Amino acid sequence: MEKMNITNQAHDAFVKAHPQGDLLQLTKWAETKTLTGWYSRRIAVGEEGEIVGVGQLLFKKVPKLPYTLCYISRGFVTDYSNKLALETLLEAAMQIAKEEKAYAIKIDPDVEVDKGAEALTNLRALGFKHKGFKEGLSKDYIQPRMTMITPIDKTDEELIQSFERRNRSKVRLALKRGTTVERSNREGLKTFANLMQITGERDGFLTRDISYFQNIYDALHPDGDAELFLVKLEPKPVLQELRKELQEIEAEKVKLAEKKQDKKTLNKINDADNKISKTQELIDEMVTLETNHPEGIYLSGALLMFAGNKSYYLYGASSNEYRNFLPNHHMQFAMMQYAREHGATTYDFGGTDNDPDKTSDHYGLWTFKKVWGTYLSEKIGEFDYVLNQPLYQVIENFKPKLTKAKIKLSRKLKNK
Repeated sequence: MEKMNITNQAHDAFVKAHPQGDLLQLTKWAETKTLTGWYSRRIAVGEEGEIVGVGQLLFKKVPKLPYTLCYISRGFVTDYSNKLALETLLEAAMQIAKEEKAYAIKIDPDVEVDKGAEALTNLRALGFKHKGFKEGLSKDYIQPRMTMITPIDKTDEELIQSFERRNRSKVRLALKRGTTVERSNREGLKTFANLMQITGERDGFLTRDISYFQNIYDALHPDGDAELFLVKLEPKPVLQELRKELQEIEAEKVKLAEKKQDKKTLNKINDADNKISKTQELIDEMVTLETNHPEGIYLSGALLMFAGNKSYYLYGASSNEYRNFLPNHHMQFAMMQYAREHGATTYDFGGTDNDPDKTSDHYGLWTFKKVWGTYLSEKIGEFDYVLNQPLYQVIENFKPKLTKAKIKLSRKLKNK
């Protein structure tokens, strides 16, 4: 086993093909981190000219000190049962980390708990300190320890059937409601950033400037690893469909009125009246929209990311208007379809806790993500390899105080 010098292209190809590969290990992702003060170095190891493992090392300076943190996000990318590969990767990482005056090397591998016993054993044997099996969105972790993933290597109907029952109904209704899902371009990021601002104000979190999203798009889109999707509501075609639907319901009601007026028929007539009322409300909304925005209005958007056969839902945003048209449900299903058609077999909804209590701040996130045919992907967690023990101890003791201050600020903003 020996260190190798490989190109960015070879590094990314290995990451995309490997089971432990992840979006955060792509070289183009490292480019997006420069705006937040990170810079990167790469390592690779192999046998007989064949790559066995790689790692993308991110470094960030400790404020007011001549030291850095070395962070290998969702890495190393290798077989964690291969202790020799891990040891060689660690040696290569240590050499660079010491050059960059890192006080620790932090990793959080994309290895799931039920397959991670050997990984835990090998990492501990090499001197890594395990941070434990805490909640998925614990403030002690940089990346979520738990994410929700939908398998999408199936037909459209099989995919919908994998959703929870109520969500299946909402998706089918969203497809009927007439919104249009667009795969947009860089110009569309302006609309997306505006929607993100609305979302942040509604849900009480700080949002990113448009330059952040442009940075991600510019880095990853050329290789097909980042796509922007927007959902538009155009009044004219929707009005046509709603009026047609109203005529059909009214015609059905006339037929029911001609039948024997037993309890079953009267219930059906009552249902028809409710449908007529709701459809008329939607028509009235579309007439207003056509008057004010004849070309339509954008209701939601998201970034869809790729790393080989893995896809990721990132940075969703939505308007406060016309939510009964279920634009997010249409968008999620359309992005799953697109991801599947472009080689992905999984669709990652991102971080969550495991079945949090209803009083938890994360309960709403859990209930949203669990209805999409997802399973809980529980990673083995975060590990630190300490290079400067005194500094490590100082920073570890300081972090809880900083976390409490951030939580206090977040709650204050949320309550405004």
